[in-house]
Formats: sequence, structure tokens, C-alpha cells
Amino acid sequence: MPAPPSSSGRRPAGRLSAAPEPGPAPAPKPGRGPSGVRRHDREIIALALPAFGALVAEPLFLMADSAIVGHLGTPQLAGLGVAAALLTTGVNVFVFLAYATTAAVARRVGAGDLPAAIRQGMDGIWLALLLGVLVVAAAYPAAPALIDAFGASQTAAPHAVTYLRVSLLGIPAMLIVLAATGVLRGLQDTRTPLYVAVGGFTANAGLNAVLVYGAGLGIAGSALGTVAAQCAMAAVYLTVVVRGARRHGASLRPDAAGIRACAQAGVPLLVRTLSLRAVLLIATAVAARLGDVPVAAHQITLALWSLLAFALDAIAIAGQAIIGRYLGAGDAAGARAACRRMVQWGIASGVVLGVLVLLARPLLLPLFTSDTAVHDALMPALLVVAVTQPVAGVVFVLDGVLMGAGDGPYLAGAMLVVLALFAPAALAVPALGGGLTALWWTVAGLMMTTRMATLWWRARSGRWLVTGAVRA
Repeated sequence: MPAPPSSSGRRPAGRLSAAPEPGPAPAPKPGRGPSGVRRHDREIIALALPAFGALVAEPLFLMADSAIVGHLGTPQLAGLGVAAALLTTGVNVFVFLAYATTAAVARRVGAGDLPAAIRQGMDGIWLALLLGVLVVAAAYPAAPALIDAFGASQTAAPHAVTYLRVSLLGIPAMLIVLAATGVLRGLQDTRTPLYVAVGGFTANAGLNAVLVYGAGLGIAGSALGTVAAQCAMAAVYLTVVVRGARRHGASLRPDAAGIRACAQAGVPLLVRTLSLRAVLLIATAVAARLGDVPVAAHQITLALWSLLAFALDAIAIAGQAIIGRYLGAGDAAGARAACRRMVQWGIASGVVLGVLVLLARPLLLPLFTSDTAVHDALMPALLVVAVTQPVAGVVFVLDGVLMGAGDGPYLAGAMLVVLALFAPAALAVPALGGGLTALWWTVAGLMMTTRMATLWWRARSGRWLVTGAVRA
């Protein structure tokens, strides 16, 4: 697979397919002037576009499962919904495996030490395998209790338990995929994750159809097909990383100190992720207290908001890789210039997405429901989402920049502050007679504006500009 040219015309030093560079990689020059801006634009596009494709491909796993299982019957589909919610939450909690690994590997790449970068990535992969085994050991026997806790009906519960138990077998593979994706992103390669994600989705859809209907395995066949696709994806990633490790002389053995370091770097990002999940859960709980129509409209609004987040998160992923590389190369000025340009990209992307939402509102509503009451609740809520997209663009970009800088402790503390301010405001919405629109002003308005303020202050302070192959 050919690598995209770097600004100097050579292959990026981080790509596993490239020959090792003799000595440390030269530090990129600060991106001042039109040529520097164009170089940053090329870097952002080269990393963000494939990252966006991979991000969009991931939710298609669940969509394919839902489409195939839905034809088995309503109880099976309901069981899938409950089990999938548990699985999605469980995997998302460990997304720090990708984020922390990206930043650490990118720093090593910037410092010109590709073997150490791959070694750092292997530590993340070993941690992912360890966590995956622990999750399976804890969750498999607890599957019935977990399903009951989510309130599954008596007809849906057996299907949910079956799907959950079979799908749990794929958790180690999924966590390995997260960590290995972080390795490749840190190596400035977002194309391979795109290819693997598209291939995994295609295999998942085909296997599910064959196992559910051809083999007559029902909902268990759907889970088994997904597990097989996940394991195949993990195998492809491991093949790429192992080949790169052997080529550059990096050790593949587990290193206890390295695994501990990866875990310690991931703890703050875990706190950040749990705080963000708490915000979304509180918002859904408040919407449920508002009534059936508001909660239905809330779910549609949340789904669209999450879809828009994929586009903005692609720039954040590019930010993680680019900022980590600049800081590893000792180029704080280049990192600041890249941050400035990515913020501009985030604002512009937010404006475009906001305008698209405004224009598409009348067309979107019939796609989700024919209930006019839900339409009436959705229109103002989607307006809130549209006008706050530029704020979301800044938030996602700065989040990625600070992750790339390894500034996890600050991100954790800032997100706890956001949660502390958001929770009472959201819980007060029903008491003050507010509706869905007021709730979404707390989500897309108050919560995101508070996040932007905390992240902007940190970015302006420059305290995140810690250079070196390892953040001290």
C-alpha cells in the first residue's frame, strides 16, 4: 500500500511500510506563512479523511446486526438492543486504549525512534489483551444479572443473554483493535484502519446472513458472525504491527513496566470518558421524565448529534497524531501552529455541518418518524444542535490536541468540572417547566460551551507544550 508523500516529498517516517530513517527524524519547521498553512492542511486532510471513513464504518456493525436480527422477530431485536447497549458502553469505556497509544507512539515517531514507537504500541496491545480477558471473565457469568438490570422483558431477556455471552468472546479482539488503531494513528497511518474497518463491516454482514439464516443459528449466529469479523480485524492489525516490529527490531514480548505505564496514562482518559458518558446518561434520564414524545425526539436528536460528532472527531484524531509528532520532535512552535490551524478547521467544519442540519431539518424528520408531535419537538431541538456546531468543532479539535500532547490529567479534571456544572442544570429542566429544547440547550449549549472554555484556556496557556519523546 503506497504511503502518501510528506511535505518533504519522502514517505512519513512513521509508516510501518517505510524503510527506517537513519538517525532521528528532522523536526518539522513551524507552520508560519502560506506554505506552512498549506502543509498543515495537507497533513490534516491526509489523516482526517481516512479516520472519518473508519469512524463511520464502526457503527455499521450494529446496523447490520439490527437489520438481520430484526427479521427474526421483535423479541430477538429487543434482546439485541439491550445487549448491544451493554457491549457498546463496555467497549467505549476502554477507548483510552486508542487515544493514549496514539499520543505516546506519535511522540516516539517525532523523536525519530521508530523501534521505541512500535515497542510503546505493543505495550498498549498487551494491556488491551489483559483487560479483554478480565472483562470476559467478569461479565460472562454475570450476563443474566446485567440483562435484568437493564429491564429486558421476559421474552427478550433470553435472546439478550445469548447475544451478550457470545459477543463477549469478541471483547479481547475489539480492545486489541482499539490499541492497534492507536498504534497506526500514532505512526501517522489512518488509511490502514479505514481498510480494516470497511473489510470488517463487509465480512460481518456476510457472515451474519449466512450464520443466522443459512446455518439457522438465529441471534447466536449474528453474535458469532460479529465475533469472527472482530477477530479477523484484530488478526490483520496484529500482522501489520508484528511485521513492523520485526522489521525495525522492536521486541514483541510483554513488558510489565511498559504495560503499567500505558495503564497509568489511560486512567485520566478513562475518567474523562466516564464523565462524558455520565453527561449523556443524565440527559437521557431527564428526557425520559419529560414524557414519551420528548424522549423519542431526544433519541433522534442524540443519534444525529453523534453522527455529526464523527465528522468533527476525525479532525481530533488527526490532531492527536500530528501534535504528538511535533512535540516528540521538540517543535513546540510547530505544535502551536498546527493547533491554531486545526481550530480553524474545526470552526469551519462546524459552520458547514450546522448549515447542513438547518437545511436538512424538513427532510430529516420523515426519515425517523411520522408522528407530528415528535416532529414538533424535534424542530427546535435540531435548531439548537445546528447553531452550536461551531462550538462543537472547537471542542473536538482541542480535545484531540490535548490528547495528542498527553495532557490526560487536565482533560479528566476539566470534564469533572463540566459534569458538576451540567448535572444540576439538566436535572432542573423538568422542575423549571422546561422541555426538550431547554434540555438540549444544556447539552449542546451549556455543556459544550463549558468544555470549550476549559479547553481554550488550557490551549492558550501553553502548559500542554511539553516536548520530548516521553512526556515527563
